Amino acid sequence: MINLTKSAKDEITALLLKALDEAAQEKLVPQINGIEVSLEKPKEKSHGDYSCTFCLQAAKQAKMAPRKLAEIIAARMKTEGTCIDKLEIAGPGFINFRLSDDFRREGLKAIFSDPEGFGRTDYGKGKRVMVEFVSANPTGPMHMGNARGGALGDCLAGALFWAGYDVTREFYVNDAGNQIEKFYRSLKARYTQLILGEDACEFPEDGYHGEDIKERAKEFYGIYGDKYLNVPDDEQKEALVGYALKKNVEALKRDLEKYRITYDNWFFESTLYESGEVQRTLEMLRNKGLTYISEGAEWFALTKLGLEKDEVLVRANGIPTYFAADIAYHRNKLETRGFDWAIDVWGTDHHGHVARMKRSLDAVGLSGDRLDVVLIQLVRLVRGGEVIRMSKRTGKAITLTDLLEETSVDAARFFFNMRQNSSHLDFDLDLAIEESSQNPVFYVQYAYARICSMMNVLKGDGYTPLSPDRVDFSLLDKEEELDLINHLNALPEEVIEVARTLDPSRLTRYIIELATLFHRFYNAHRVRVEDEALLHARLKLVEAVRIAMGNVLGMLKITAPEKM
Repeated sequence: MINLTKSAKDEITALLLKALDEAAQEKLVPQINGIEVSLEKPKEKSHGDYSCTFCLQAAKQAKMAPRKLAEIIAARMKTEGTCIDKLEIAGPGFINFRLSDDFRREGLKAIFSDPEGFGRTDYGKGKRVMVEFVSANPTGPMHMGNARGGALGDCLAGALFWAGYDVTREFYVNDAGNQIEKFYRSLKARYTQLILGEDACEFPEDGYHGEDIKERAKEFYGIYGDKYLNVPDDEQKEALVGYALKKNVEALKRDLEKYRITYDNWFFESTLYESGEVQRTLEMLRNKGLTYISEGAEWFALTKLGLEKDEVLVRANGIPTYFAADIAYHRNKLETRGFDWAIDVWGTDHHGHVARMKRSLDAVGLSGDRLDVVLIQLVRLVRGGEVIRMSKRTGKAITLTDLLEETSVDAARFFFNMRQNSSHLDFDLDLAIEESSQNPVFYVQYAYARICSMMNVLKGDGYTPLSPDRVDFSLLDKEEELDLINHLNALPEEVIEVARTLDPSRLTRYIIELATLFHRFYNAHRVRVEDEALLHARLKLVEAVRIAMGNVLGMLKITAPEKM
């Protein structure tokens, strides 16, 4: 698992700290403590590969101008035989570094040492992480927020796996509590209406009015007739909800599998009650003096934990709230099942719940820092510049199924990961099906297919890629070639950044830039040149691009087509 970017940063950091230590021993600067060496990629290419702001941060401790400190350190950095080709002091005290071309080209050998694993790192050290995402209400179909959350959560899980984590994908099925009561009352009303007529039973005002409820009631009636019309409520509820919920979960699984999402686990909220975990969690909070009774309900005294308001844990009717079950569920993740880290992907309307959950985990003896929540902003579907709100097929709000009838899974997964989760997203349906360079997923897939086609033609003419040890990579010295190599080398670190920031949109940006750099190289330089040594070097470079592209597309679960 070679990470050339990390190797370069580590070597530069060690050289800088050694130079600083030498300067301190020479009494040119005092001992400087508590300031980390941070290396950033400059915005301007002319400023080199990395820029260091250490001297600006340490100037106060050093009691000298940042530039003077930079001059003292730079003069003592011994760069011969290292990854550094050139260093220079810029502005008020930046130290800029340019990597040697030979060091960059070492990255190509790393790619071919493990093509299928290029991009993987051991950053996560096998830490067990659960990514819980979508978790749509099983009482109805999935909407656009679920579609975006599904693509984002699944791609994030994929990147975390590549970053060295032991990843579990989970869907949390809310099959208990108030929404199931509402689900039952809705089904009961439709079932009764089918048997006795619509006027025989008034539909609950707060019930689920969707066609899916009618369909489930009709299916149930088709199997059982009026058998469950006059049975006790408990028996009727068990039969109706048991049938409809199973059907809905099966439909969720089918729709998600079409979307290329397969979960390691489907966790049912009801099991938290059956196992007693909800009650044990409530007892923990009671024993810590964090609950009280008011107006017949039991409240969680979150104000004692520094939050602005308290929340109900058990309603006056004795039914625990969703919040109570959610605390028990997160205890189950982190304590019962022993995950080191829990990541939840929620809609932005749940932003107020984040602090409550973190404080709740603190309250039950689990650090809230072990939970991270990714909040996703809303999605608007756009066609011809107009926002689309309703499905042409059903006349209702657009679902994931409707979306996948309008566009490809590839486009949906790519487009939903093109913006940070905190950004609103306009999903342009016209662009998603356009076969042009304006469509980013088409642009990337075309680059991949173009490489495959080129390599197949060359192989057909007898130019089989050589093994890396027989290729003279030093011949790759043109700007476009080195830019491409630079970007290839950045992939392992980019995967780590996705894991660190929980932002899979970095992957789509990375691969779009890789496609752009490849096209720039391809348009500037012929691969099939008379110089056979250069031909094989360029062929190997093109092959490396194909490997990196294929691995990123694999992380995103997007097709890597060999022909288009």
